[in-house]
Amino acid sequence: MKKIVSFCLIALLSFTSLAQVPWKNLYNGNDLKGWVKRNGNAEYKLTNNAIIGVSQLNTPNTFLCTEETYGDFVLEMDVKVEPGLNSGIQIRSLSDPNDNNGRVRGYQIEIDPGDRAWSGGIYDEARNGWLYPLSINPKGQKAFKNGQWNKYHIEAIGPRMKTWINGIPCANVLDPQTARGFIALQVHQIKREEQNGLTVQWRNIRIATENLKEAVWPDANEIAEVNYLPNQLSDNEKRKGWRLLWDGKTSAGWRVANGDNFPTAGWAIQDGVLKVLGSKKDSLRKGGDIVTDQAFTNFELELDFKLTTGGNSGVKYFVVEDRKKKPGTGLGPEFQILDDKVHPDAKEGVNGNRTTGSLYDLITAENLSEGNTDKRMNPPGKWNKLRIVSKDGHVEHWLNNLKLVEYDRYSQIFRNLVAKSKYNTYPNFAQAPSGHILFQDHGDEVHFRSIKIREL
Repeated sequence: MKKIVSFCLIALLSFTSLAQVPWKNLYNGNDLKGWVKRNGNAEYKLTNNAIIGVSQLNTPNTFLCTEETYGDFVLEMDVKVEPGLNSGIQIRSLSDPNDNNGRVRGYQIEIDPGDRAWSGGIYDEARNGWLYPLSINPKGQKAFKNGQWNKYHIEAIGPRMKTWINGIPCANVLDPQTARGFIALQVHQIKREEQNGLTVQWRNIRIATENLKEAVWPDANEIAEVNYLPNQLSDNEKRKGWRLLWDGKTSAGWRVANGDNFPTAGWAIQDGVLKVLGSKKDSLRKGGDIVTDQAFTNFELELDFKLTTGGNSGVKYFVVEDRKKKPGTGLGPEFQILDDKVHPDAKEGVNGNRTTGSLYDLITAENLSEGNTDKRMNPPGKWNKLRIVSKDGHVEHWLNNLKLVEYDRYSQIFRNLVAKSKYNTYPNFAQAPSGHILFQDHGDEVHFRSIKIREL
């Protein structure tokens, strides 16, 4: 009897807590009062229960947007989509008539019934592309059920955004770009006749903007967190052993390769960004490659980089210094950073093994997460997220949370690749048990920030 009473008391308290959330319905069931259509001409039909978006050929992405904007909130709705149609839920989104004719831009919570299964992921519409693809959350890929209604739970509080589908955690992002904006229901652009007339439906659309502590769900610490806060660690990252490898302000922990001090030319630290300065026309300004003071064995390295047009650089690891050599150069396996469309080196090597994300001159970068060659790299002028994971010889290259390269540096396959590459004259290339991390000065302007590491 005591257990039954306790259970009833817990249930009553839970009900009371939920009742304190002042939910507001965003669809009144009769008309689209409070909503406005932007960008495209796809149709939105109404039923008593749902808003139905209908795909249409020869029109761009269409967005049904709330007139009101929202900052911190918890948003819930049910979603159902026909296979063959991709869609999304915009949050904290913007539309400026003076910017690209009012093109809607901002965070989009994905609705993806395809084989890729990235529903619940977070895409940055018309800005930076994928912030959180479900390639880093395999369990989340199983949350969305085709052919039935799916419950979306979305939290946007401060810079943190989290998503759940049918109670399963899907995405967890920290991003400071936009703190407030409208909510929108997207009908995606289509290009094939067989996609014409497909539908996506939304119902039970409600939002809470007050008493959010009562509306949020338990923390989704079991899934990967992606942090876009410049030069800042989240509490979760600190708990998991991450630390900043560059403090964002000084040259502490870094020096010229094969030397003792940080370069006096060729590099600059400005506004939280570590910059390689373009020096091709003036060799006196070139500072040379820089390395970490510390050497690493098993580690996970993450950073943001931004290229200028035609830029070339790279991140090397397991670099073993030789003080007999000229300061400013270092040898090790390299995560190539390159403007693939402009720089001629993209066409050198073998089958593109000198393009961005590649293990330079050895293994060509491909989108292993999606099974194609589209690396989803942001162009010069925009930030990209680089990650290198190395554990007991197994190495992975990631770009914008998509796996591009995977290899074992102790394997015979790797040694065969080295024997056919420009490194074939270097004994035991990439075989050192530990080494420094190196940023390359290739004479082009390249920016770095949010450089962090954890030892595994």
